[in-house]
Amino acid sequence: MASGSGGDEGNTTGASWRLVGPASELSKKPCRLMYSPLDRASDVCLFYVKGQFFAMDARCSHSGGPLCEGDIEEADGVLQVFCPWHDYGYDLKTGKSGTSLEQQVYEVKLVDGDVYVKHASHLSLRPFPANQKT
Repeated sequence: MASGSGGDEGNTTGASWRLVGPASELSKKPCRLMYSPLDRASDVCLFYVKGQFFAMDARCSHSGGPLCEGDIEEADGVLQVFCPWHDYGYDLKTGKSGTSLEQQVYEVKLVDGDVYVKHASHLSLRPFPANQKT
């Protein structure tokens, strides 16, 4: 299994590698919402498509639509997720769209069967309590 990366690779200033879980579990669904304790704008979608993991901001940069609920398609060799609200498509590797819109993408790596995402905060499959900020 390879990990996806590319483009701006997630403005990783102050970011650390965050363990998000075992690849064997995370690969069972094409998309998982990973919650950040910072705020909703810091949540991440972890995609698993064609044997690769990709990570990008969970909310569409256009109007905040939930990208984890979007369709994932391949066109001309480019894997894209389409926002379910207004159908903007974003390259899973680079975060770029056919417009001036762009999604922040994050580096993903696999180590000993575990998936890590380079991010400024911890990430979890469950929402954090409102008072937790790290």
